[in-house]
Amino acid sequence: MSLLLYNYNAFLFFITCHRIRKSHYDDISIHNNDLSVVVLQVSVKRNYSIISVGCTFINKKLIFSIITDLQFNKSMFNNIYRHLFRRSTLKRYILLCVVSLTSTVALAQQTSVSSPDGALTVKLNLKNGNLFYEVELGGKTMLEASPLGLQSSTINLIDSLRPIAEKRSEISSNYNELKIKRSQVTYQANELLYRLENPSKQQIEVTFRVSNNNIAFRYYVPQMGEPANFALIKEESGFKFPIFTTTFLTAQAPPMIGWMKTKPSYEEEYEADQHLGFPSKYGVGFTFPALFHVGDRGWVLVSETGVSSAYCGSKLSEGTKDGLYKIAFPEDGENNGIGRAAPTISLPGYTPWRTLTVGSNLKPIVETTIPFDVVEPQYKPSKQYEFGRATWSWLEWQDGSINFEDQKKFIDLSSAMGYEFVLIDNWWDTKIGQAKIKQLVAYGKERGVGICLWYNSNGYWNDAPQTPKNKMNTSIARKAEMQWMQQVGIKGIKVDFFGGDKQETLKLYEDILSDANDYGLTVIFHGCTLPRGWERMYPNFAGSEAVLASENLIFTQHANDMEAFNATLHPFIRNSVAAMDFGPVLLNKRHNRENNGGTIRKTTETFQIATAVLFQNPVQNFGLTPNNLQDMPIHVIDFMKQVPTLWDETTFIDGYPGKYVVLARRKADTWYVAAINAAGKEKTISVTLPMFSTDTVQLIEDNTARASEQKQIRLSKAKTIKLTLQPEGAAVLIGK
Repeated sequence: MSLLLYNYNAFLFFITCHRIRKSHYDDISIHNNDLSVVVLQVSVKRNYSIISVGCTFINKKLIFSIITDLQFNKSMFNNIYRHLFRRSTLKRYILLCVVSLTSTVALAQQTSVSSPDGALTVKLNLKNGNLFYEVELGGKTMLEASPLGLQSSTINLIDSLRPIAEKRSEISSNYNELKIKRSQVTYQANELLYRLENPSKQQIEVTFRVSNNNIAFRYYVPQMGEPANFALIKEESGFKFPIFTTTFLTAQAPPMIGWMKTKPSYEEEYEADQHLGFPSKYGVGFTFPALFHVGDRGWVLVSETGVSSAYCGSKLSEGTKDGLYKIAFPEDGENNGIGRAAPTISLPGYTPWRTLTVGSNLKPIVETTIPFDVVEPQYKPSKQYEFGRATWSWLEWQDGSINFEDQKKFIDLSSAMGYEFVLIDNWWDTKIGQAKIKQLVAYGKERGVGICLWYNSNGYWNDAPQTPKNKMNTSIARKAEMQWMQQVGIKGIKVDFFGGDKQETLKLYEDILSDANDYGLTVIFHGCTLPRGWERMYPNFAGSEAVLASENLIFTQHANDMEAFNATLHPFIRNSVAAMDFGPVLLNKRHNRENNGGTIRKTTETFQIATAVLFQNPVQNFGLTPNNLQDMPIHVIDFMKQVPTLWDETTFIDGYPGKYVVLARRKADTWYVAAINAAGKEKTISVTLPMFSTDTVQLIEDNTARASEQKQIRLSKAKTIKLTLQPEGAAVLIGK
């Protein structure tokens, strides 16, 4: 039984009462000059009822309260009181135990839960009816008192709360997931469930799961009475950082701005190493994930996971100067104003998980699997899905490449590279047509290359004119289109131009994924929200853009100027929590069809191939073009032929967001190490590579002229090597 009361300096008694009939709710108050007695909980089994009774001396008043479905009258209480407190024979009443307490007899208003290794601790504290949590790592505060709670227009679950139950358990699970940074995961955590109620008896439960270096928390709201839904207006959850913390954040874009009113699309630039309270570009908060540097204490990465059609996608509010950021819901204007901005959950129901990865260094940040540890698959795969590599004509050759002959060239390119797919982008329905798409499918099948097709998501939430339109936004049209794709042998789809993060929009994502699974199609999202645990939740999900991706290298010179800086951010932030369809490896020096005009690539060829390792997505739409087979060094093309997209292990070696990064990934028994430099000057680093079992490895690096070279090197006995990274250059090592 749980002790659920706020009483002090007491004796606690448990008694069993015999043959009390189950009937109805009753409240009784009886006054006496000695003590206070409170009935806390009643459970009925067969003909017996168990009543827990708390007794305490408070103000010399006897207070007796029954909150139960039992008929319990004053005469019955007097009988209990006479036998119990005057030490008469209990007869049918059995004294179970007596506990003497010197402090609180109630459920504690302070509690905590720690990671299995004991280093990471979450402390909960109820202050004047408001619930807060703090986070400590190794005894050092990483998060100060941060608020918790939910509120609807009619129900307040933020203040005037009192605790009524607490439960602890150990979580241990193993799972396999090929689409994330580690194919086999063991998850162990300690869990705390803390239940509270408001003065109206509406309950809320907050669950904290704490694993080594990771925290996940969410709310559960039970149904209390007739209302079967909970329409939120606010989630109080916050993150209060110490005043010396600096931030690495990207702004949330307002709705219906940008090209053809297609924002927000998670394509804003990062502000690195900024002070707390630094305002976002548009004044509407920041997108997940969010990275915080807590001085010499370490790092915290904040995000969310397990977001489905049952909730909206959330963001961080603007921060205060004293370091408080709160959960914020989408803007009203998202989805062209259609649908409610705040979510509504059915009761009983859960919110998504809020996650924090906490480390004294950046290694736990880069290697975390918490977005996938606390979620479960939402449906079974209709088949064994294939992931891998693709060519994508549109990236460098743009709309002019969407014709039958050019797509044959890119099928041939994929075939020559040993790639699994080719992606045919917008306007294919009018510029190629379904009949010739069928011919391209047959042409690709002969060469071992599958065809994926681009679709516009929208019916009304932006003005993007690209077709096919109105094929993915309704169930009837979507299923008819997918049935055709299944019949002709299409492998997957890429769906673009979504309308924001409202619950209504999240439902569209989920509906597309679910229907696509019925027809055996993989799905990539573009111009879209951050995936939140979707790699594990949806078996046919193959990645999302949700980043200022490689297409911008074609659009603006500024994107090229900032490419190296941004690339050194993504492993620590965006790509740390979810697959990222960036479209990496653009080997053309000039970003146009002829490789002789347009924007200019600032990074080296080695840098470009390093991003094939650095950026993780189960399907990589590489920016290669047919001319690269002739104008690139053989070792560059050979590397691109062998580099995988599915990884068994990921290890962070060294780096700092916005400056440089060294990252290792393993496929089977082969390790790939990528090191990139964002600085405008040469950088020499010494790294230890214990993952290599052999002394000899392949090294691809830039010479002083920033040209890519390959050589075989021997590692020292200590597996240490010095790498010299050219300005906006890189090094790649391959070995076993």
